[in-house]
Parts: sequence; C-alpha cells; structure tokens
Amino acid sequence: MTRPFTLLLAAAACAMSASVVSAADAVSMDDPNIAVDYEEGGRYFTEDGIPTFNVAEDGTVDWPTFSGFRRYHAECHVCHGPDGEGSTYAPALKDSALDMDYYDFVDVVVNGRQKVGAAENSVMPAFGTNPNVMCYLDDIYTYLKAHGSGAIGRGRPAQKEAKSETFSEMEDACMGS
Repeated sequence: MTRPFTLLLAAAACAMSASVVSAADAVSMDDPNIAVDYEEGGRYFTEDGIPTFNVAEDGTVDWPTFSGFRRYHAECHVCHGPDGEGSTYAPALKDSALDMDYYDFVDVVVNGRQKVGAAENSVMPAFGTNPNVMCYLDDIYTYLKAHGSGAIGRGRPAQKEAKSETFSEMEDACMGS
C-alpha cells in the first residue's frame, strides 16, 4: 500500500537535518486500524477487535506494547533489525504491522513464508511452536504497530504501565508455569 504523503515525507526528511521523519506523519491516530475502541483485561483493541496500542500523553506505554518491545528484541530483531526497522536480510516489520492484515501477519509468523524468484529470495521461518513468540504474538504486533505509526520512537519505551495480575496469569498459563 502506498501512502499519499510519501513524496511529502521524503521532502520533509531532506529539509530536517536534526530529526527523523517517521510514518507517524502519514498515519493518523484516528485511523480505525490503530485507534483504541475498547480495553479488555489491560489489552486494547480497535473496533474490529484487532489488538492495538495505547500510549498516554506523557509517553507511558501500555503493558502489552512494552512486553512486545522486549519480546521483539529477544526473538525478531536478529533478522528484522532493531525496532522493526528492517535490514538487508529481512523487511521492516514496523511497516508490516501497519500494511498487512492482522490475520495475515499472524499467519506468516505462525507458518512462515518463502518467496523465491528472480528478484527475491527470502525465507521467514515458522514460529508456531515457539512459546517465546506465540505467547506474546499480540504484544509483538502492538509494539510494531506503535512504532510503525510513530506513536513511540526507537529504543526502549521510557515509561510503561505496571504488569497486571491478569497478564502474569496469562503468561504463566501460556508458558506452562
């Protein structure tokens, strides 16, 4: 999907010497694919029931987004680069979280994907049996969505909500503790 502000962003990036232009300039927080419609047990969802992030005005991120930052950097950044920025080896997942349908994103992570052709040769391994990914897949997704939209910058979020008892119980159940 091509965003209409691509050329504008490129021009702004050239004009700004000390700062980086992010996808936030092209993505509205009112976008129904990002906007929080409801909260359930400390997790936030769009009106379509898709996990999303919640960042307070002071920059405090919700627990799932912070958890996603941690899990992404434990499992995904080796190929996809720090903060989902992409690498010469794998695409920028911060963009995939915005451009791909949530269910397609989950399918690729669970089952993997292989693209082989004259112009492209890439393999995404399947992570469907890795509890370090699967128990936190929605967290990873919301983190990438938050960073891809520009709601949070690069690096570890400075402030986070406390981890709720509900999240601790879900984590223990999923990890078999």
